[in-house]
Amino acid sequence: MIIQFAADACLLIGATAMLLGAIGLLRFPDFFARTHATSMTDTAGAGFILLGLMLIAGASLITLKLAVILIFLLLTSPTASHALAQAALTDGERPLGNDDRSEDDKPA
Repeated sequence: MIIQFAADACLLIGATAMLLGAIGLLRFPDFFARTHATSMTDTAGAGFILLGLMLIAGASLITLKLAVILIFLLLTSPTASHALAQAALTDGERPLGNDDRSEDDKPA
């Protein structure tokens, strides 16, 4: 019963994180803020959902497969978000709020 409660809590936390990421995607003003919101909540939300599913599955081969998926997700999601942000910077996109720095303060 305690494991089922913990699994339900993890699933609820994961779903809430995903919902907040979707709201951030719609509400934030620029590409970089949207990317940050979705990448953070995607990693956390999917992590909690997978953890909840592992608790429900118990000690089985399914749990091992879910753990491999979780490790893959934790490695690839932040990397993909960083690559998207770096590509946007290379393409000339600039975050909001960086226009007020003087030429001496800007990185080379």
